Amino acid sequence: MQDIDGMVFQVSQAGCILNVEMNASNCEFCSSSGGDLIWQDALCRVVHINDPGYAGFCRVIWNDHIREMSDLRQQDRDHLMRVVVSVEQALLETLHPLKINLASLGNITPHLHWHVIPRFADDRHFPKPIWGEPQRDAITRALPENWMNQMSALIDRQWRQS
Repeated sequence: MQDIDGMVFQVSQAGCILNVEMNASNCEFCSSSGGDLIWQDALCRVVHINDPGYAGFCRVIWNDHIREMSDLRQQDRDHLMRVVVSVEQALLETLHPLKINLASLGNITPHLHWHVIPRFADDRHFPKPIWGEPQRDAITRALPENWMNQMSALIDRQWRQS
């Protein structure tokens, strides 16, 4: 076992990582909102990640310290995915991106969360993943005025309709 920055790694004799554990007291998403709060309910929250190269980048974060989708009960999985889709629809309506990327990684922060990322043909990495090799210089895309309030209202509307 190796402890690095509050994460405990179980390593095989060959040096391969077998397991990563993080307790809630060391978890970024347990100790903070994880971004600028847009919307929340009793089970999860939607936050905006202030990344000038990726305007509208959101995370949907499960409130409890859970590592995997399969750790949730089916009704909770359904709830979380309804929120993810509501965020996707709100981003499509407010920003009109070419594509929305959805990702649930958790390799760095093993607390269940989804990245919901609007993509544009001129963004730094398009068509590659945002974590890959840049394809061009970064550009800054401004969010519409009152965007966070618009997003909150649209997520609420989508939530009621789904």
